[in-house]
Amino acid sequence: MKQLTSQSLRELYLSFFKEKGHKIIPSASLIPENDPSVLFTTAGMHPLVPYLLGEKHPEGTRLTDVQKCVRTGDIEDVGDPSHCTFFEMLGNWSLGDYFKKEMIAWSFEFLTSEKYLGIPVEKLAVTVFEGDEDAPRDEESAGYWESAGIPKNRIFYLPKKHNWWIAGNVGPCGPDTEMFIDRGRPCGPDCSPACSCGNFLEIWNDVFMQFEKKADGSYEKLKQRNVDTGMGLERTLSILNGVPTVYDTDVFEGAKHEIENLTGKKYGESDEITKAFRIILDHVRTATFMLGDQKGVTPSNVDQGYVLRRLIRRAVRYGRQIGLNAGDLSKISLKFVEKYASVYPELEENKEKIVLELNKEEEKFSKTLNDGLKEFNKVLNYVTGNVFPGKTAFRLFDTYGFPIEITTELASEKGFTVDREGYEEAFKKHREKSQAGSENKFKGGLAEQNETTARLHTATHLLNAALKVVLQDENINQRGSNITVERLRFDFNFDRKVTPEELEKIEAWVNEAIEKDVPVVMEEMTVAEAKEQGAVGIFTSKYGDRVKVYTIEGYSKEICGGPHAKSTGELKKFKIKKEEASSAGVRRIKAVILD
Repeated sequence: MKQLTSQSLRELYLSFFKEKGHKIIPSASLIPENDPSVLFTTAGMHPLVPYLLGEKHPEGTRLTDVQKCVRTGDIEDVGDPSHCTFFEMLGNWSLGDYFKKEMIAWSFEFLTSEKYLGIPVEKLAVTVFEGDEDAPRDEESAGYWESAGIPKNRIFYLPKKHNWWIAGNVGPCGPDTEMFIDRGRPCGPDCSPACSCGNFLEIWNDVFMQFEKKADGSYEKLKQRNVDTGMGLERTLSILNGVPTVYDTDVFEGAKHEIENLTGKKYGESDEITKAFRIILDHVRTATFMLGDQKGVTPSNVDQGYVLRRLIRRAVRYGRQIGLNAGDLSKISLKFVEKYASVYPELEENKEKIVLELNKEEEKFSKTLNDGLKEFNKVLNYVTGNVFPGKTAFRLFDTYGFPIEITTELASEKGFTVDREGYEEAFKKHREKSQAGSENKFKGGLAEQNETTARLHTATHLLNAALKVVLQDENINQRGSNITVERLRFDFNFDRKVTPEELEKIEAWVNEAIEKDVPVVMEEMTVAEAKEQGAVGIFTSKYGDRVKVYTIEGYSKEICGGPHAKSTGELKKFKIKKEEASSAGVRRIKAVILD
């Protein structure tokens, strides 16, 4: 097997698929463009959902990229050898183009050829779908693997639990074939990739999207068959380089040395210290990417900001255990900026913001951390039984800034459980918002491609234009957005509160455009052509060679990839509900469409 750095693996993967006729597209933002069911991009396919459902992509039918992803559903497992909250996913797509035959042949070539990963065939095992009442046994994929050179006894048929892929409960889906490294230490004669013994390590997954699952549980064939693949960069690096964990790969090297220099502790000197190192490394890297993202996230008590706050505060708590001081998280963060800046230039561009927000949040939490821990331990002395009171858990949040997950974790370490019902009662509506963000929204799902979200998406274009006109500032630009079926949230750079009078004018400007029922026209063009035509967009590496430009004549011309109304009249009436600060120099408007 080849020993590769993170950068050489990225380049090797992208160049391989470029040779196969794929266009290289940049990573999308960590914040989904138009998907209220998830807070973060959790897989490479998320930004491509409209195209998997049949919409034409400006770069064609063969695409490849390295996508930034965040998953925090198993945050408590971070600290073990393999779990990370942030990761990079190497992927390629066929949008109604090639299918199983080509993809399996290419997968075998990339994995085994000496020109690429050079993995010996005898170290590989693959799985395919065993079939059920919804879809047939995937003999086709098994046949292609055998033709490529995988022996029959290394091809395993597994059920939906293992070899069927869908994001959420409905949407594009289909059988997949997964590739594994056999570590040569089976747990017994029946050991297979379905086993949890650790002998088989998944390295790649090819999803063959043939169906769409409907809300009633039925499956319909898609109008176009797609291929969606995913290879986790960190895990693949650890396999290729023969290191025991993802934390021993080069992506963590600089930051790991920084923690050692700051604390005088050595990674690996004890299980407790190693776990603290890994949690700090993971959480600071994820926080760095959230804060430095094109759309940007800042710590708060709801949604993405809640998750970011939880990660930073958890890193602070573990940092104090090994001797990190106030301000040290930002020093570690800068090592990640340095490592990734050539791949994700937005990190270098937002470096000052990353440091500022990390230091602010660390300072906030540090002030109360010791007092909160004292309060926690004091309460333990008076608890009868092994249940930590829910009201006290809420007080730790309200007074000391302890997210409920940290209190639960602290309690677990002492052999207690937390009275979550009592906590939820005390938290009331505020708790509902926070927990919807941190737990429920991570279950996955697909972009809402319906009429309401399309109308709201179009409204953000008009709002962006109205802000420039009414506030007389052409430098105003979008700094983030979130659209659900109920409302739109739009963040923009501006250094003061927008007055009620100005908000009235902005609302009136948008409604005038709606009343005129202006057509919304989409054109595909190069980035250079879009610039020349004066299209609005932050011209960074987030765009590929070709883009979609939506024009509302006389009002707006903007680069965008989301769903849109056919004309402004479909929006009916636009109403601003709230204007507030989002972060330093950034304001936020929440608005709705009224029928």
